[in-house]
Amino acid sequence: MSIDHTRDGDIAAITDTAARVLAGVRTAVVGMDEPLTLALATILAGGHVLFEDVPGLGKTLAARSLAAALGLEFRRLQCTPDMLPGDVTGSFVYAPDSGEFRFRPGPIFTGLLLADEINRTTPKTQSAMLEAMAERQVTVEGRRYALPEPFHVIATSNPIEYEGTYALPEAQLDRFMVRLAVGYPEPENEAGIVEQRIRRQREHTEVDPVIDTAELLALQAAVERIHVEDDLIRYAVHLARGTRTAQNVAVGASPRGSQALILLARAVAAIEGRGYVRPDDVKRIAIPVLAHRLTLTPQAWAQGVDPTGVVAGVVNATPAPPTVAETGAIRT
Repeated sequence: MSIDHTRDGDIAAITDTAARVLAGVRTAVVGMDEPLTLALATILAGGHVLFEDVPGLGKTLAARSLAAALGLEFRRLQCTPDMLPGDVTGSFVYAPDSGEFRFRPGPIFTGLLLADEINRTTPKTQSAMLEAMAERQVTVEGRRYALPEPFHVIATSNPIEYEGTYALPEAQLDRFMVRLAVGYPEPENEAGIVEQRIRRQREHTEVDPVIDTAELLALQAAVERIHVEDDLIRYAVHLARGTRTAQNVAVGASPRGSQALILLARAVAAIEGRGYVRPDDVKRIAIPVLAHRLTLTPQAWAQGVDPTGVVAGVVNATPAPPTVAETGAIRT
């Protein structure tokens, strides 16, 4: 296989744009390099992101900054127990001037929706987002309304607080391409956060757009042409299947999990300047892509078994194919 030089520019464009987007986001967000890179890769791969970590780590700021750098219209939905599905999708409102009911779009009609503390709203309202995340449309009173393109959801969830929260149903968890944890910053990064706040002398921070929506759609189309060897496809399938037979797992990753491994691996490869996927790309994203798709047995849950450890064990036990030679290219 020879390199298709006519497509080298596409790879360079993705790599250069990703670097500029991440640089722009880092003007507001200190640290979080790996979560930000994977969140950007998820958007380039057309997916949705779930940030699950304790409050105060900058998840909301990261989502807002990423939307701004990508030129996406951004709306934030603060989830609460009394929120109704219509508060998400929109509803029909009576118009006195015409004597008719007119559809008023909800906050989900945007480029990037931040569903903050998504586990604080009821399952009925959570499910209102499911059709939008899967089909890029909503149905209200039997009428379908298409969402703008591109459309992405970044949701946050608090994993340590259970009172007044509702666990996300498996069907909705499966719609998130990745689940990312931010983690507490290193001491130097935490000091940088404080210093940055002091320097700007205000709470609010702004990130300038790096690209617009048309350019983002073009980059997403280019990622779809990143080359993947058949051996790597089988490797992703073996990893997903391995979670189904792993100890302590009642329900493993579905075929959507193996698809997500390849889709996200292509975006990661492109960000790093390659037109082909390597086994290390798949290994790198295996836990963020697969861990949230596992349902543990009641015994494992009671014993505090961590799904990330289960996925790590599957990765370690699954032989990877030989490293792909550097001859892959974006397919025409």
